[in-house]
Amino acid sequence: MINTNDTSDFAEKIMVDAYRKMSPRQKIQQVVSLTQTVQKMALTRLRDQYGPMTEQEEKLRLASLWLPPKTMIRLFNWNPEEKGY
Repeated sequence: MINTNDTSDFAEKIMVDAYRKMSPRQKIQQVVSLTQTVQKMALTRLRDQYGPMTEQEEKLRLASLWLPPKTMIRLFNWNPEEKGY
């Protein structure tokens, strides 16, 4: 079992059993949903930190949280170390 400090062994067993019963499609949908939730939370933090931004700036700052600075510079001409993450 996964060792998590905030989940009881009973709750963790139920969760693992539920994941095992999911189809591959359901598992992918779960990952997509969780990824979208994490991105929304990150975007909220970015908006709090930087205030109003254009949609393009939001996308660049969000991408810079996942991509290495060299990749951001090469692909988007955006240096997160200068402009912020």
